[in-house]
Amino acid sequence: MAMEFQPHHQLNLIFLPYPTPGHMNPMIDTARLFAKFGVSVTIITTHANALIFQKAIDSDFSCGYPIRTQLIQFPAAQVGLPNGIENIKDGTSQEILRKISMGIMMLKDQIELQFQNLKPDCIVTDMFYPWTVGSAAKLGIPRLYYFSSSYFSTCAQYSVRKYKPHESIVSDTQKFTIPGLPHSIEMTTLQLEDWVRTKSDKKLTEYFDAMFESEGRSYGALYNSFQELESDYVQLHKNIKGIKSWSVGPVSAWVNRDGGEKKANDGHSQEFALAKEPEWLNWLNSKQNESVLYVSFGSLTRLPHPQLVELAHGLENSGHNFILVIRKIDGDEDGDSFLQEFEQRMKESKKGYIIWNYAPQLLILNHPAIGGIVTHCGWNSILESMSAGLPMITWPMFAEQFYNEKLLVDVLKIGVPVGSKENKFWVIMGEDPMVRREEITKAVVRFMGREEESTEMRKRARKLGDAARKTIEEGGSSYNNLMQLIDELKSLKISRSLEKKNKQDN
Repeated sequence: MAMEFQPHHQLNLIFLPYPTPGHMNPMIDTARLFAKFGVSVTIITTHANALIFQKAIDSDFSCGYPIRTQLIQFPAAQVGLPNGIENIKDGTSQEILRKISMGIMMLKDQIELQFQNLKPDCIVTDMFYPWTVGSAAKLGIPRLYYFSSSYFSTCAQYSVRKYKPHESIVSDTQKFTIPGLPHSIEMTTLQLEDWVRTKSDKKLTEYFDAMFESEGRSYGALYNSFQELESDYVQLHKNIKGIKSWSVGPVSAWVNRDGGEKKANDGHSQEFALAKEPEWLNWLNSKQNESVLYVSFGSLTRLPHPQLVELAHGLENSGHNFILVIRKIDGDEDGDSFLQEFEQRMKESKKGYIIWNYAPQLLILNHPAIGGIVTHCGWNSILESMSAGLPMITWPMFAEQFYNEKLLVDVLKIGVPVGSKENKFWVIMGEDPMVRREEITKAVVRFMGREEESTEMRKRARKLGDAARKTIEEGGSSYNNLMQLIDELKSLKISRSLEKKNKQDN
């Protein structure tokens, strides 16, 4: 896969990921892709965050790919955090989250110093670092804005911010249509992000305004998506943003294609290790094809106990097989034995299997017994499910996840909504369940049935899975986009070198 470049023409790129799994994982995968095609890559991150993916980087480096990490110091003591708490996923309360966010903001000077020392030809930075567009301008190099979700969510978000259709609505639960989109998309005010809905946090509003403004001033945008998935919105993005964009996804499937699925699961995290003969695999092997529902809410969401109780009953009452991923922190730590009793009951009935804390998601999704997934509509989980050709039950929680639900349900028609009504970050979820057991049971029965609706949905999901595989093969649209981008950045580098030489000669 690697390509040979003359050393003086070799591209030197810096990747700056934001330390939260949904943003960091796809950017690391993208950085690894660039390196596999001969680009010299440096990833700037802090010590604890590097541990999450260092194994994969070391493996790539040992295979001869030009990739490395550049470590900077997280200011734990200054913000009052213990050492090693450096990622949004470590935020178990609003206070800890605030301190982590403050620590990330304080990294700016260290990062700028690395930009100057490393003399990159281009910086690829997460959307949450709007100030880096100025850093790139000072260095006279392009900045690529990395967006870790869908084109659809970008376009829908843009339209809501511009036209404010929710402001003419009387009730929070009354539906409005998002103007300016190729499809008719209805939402409620409650499903919008809190900072859009209430405008209560002026600083947060200013931060997001700066983020969107920085996109327009970037050389272009990189998306972990692919042309065949949301072509209407790739075009709309170009029209409304006025900048180039390159779709290079699904990056997880691409970067791990040659290394096998086990490597894919081991690459991002050392927090779980597969047993020699894992029990969950034996359980799955005993089930019929497409008969098991996989239930996972991503790396950030921690469901409050009452919601877990509703979820457990909803799944059990559906009568369908399921694998449920529960984090230890999800459980009631005051000694409530509900989950233990539920797990025991599932072991006896063989209808359900619980995986505590971390699951090897890619391995599970690609098992023939899996018939679909209950997802929080995080973009990485969506792409992983789609790459496996699976339809989804949608249960969005926060951020842009409600937009992603609309893409799955209303545009692609490969999703069944569970009925989630309010956009709320997990640390501020109340004790009242967001979704009741009856709604969960109804969605599962509808989804796992063999009626025409679910059969057609599975066909569409499989078709998208085929498209996801083809797009990253040589000649596919994502493959071609990456090649074009590398060539364009090389040409820019050569042009800058010639300009510099001409100035020196004159």
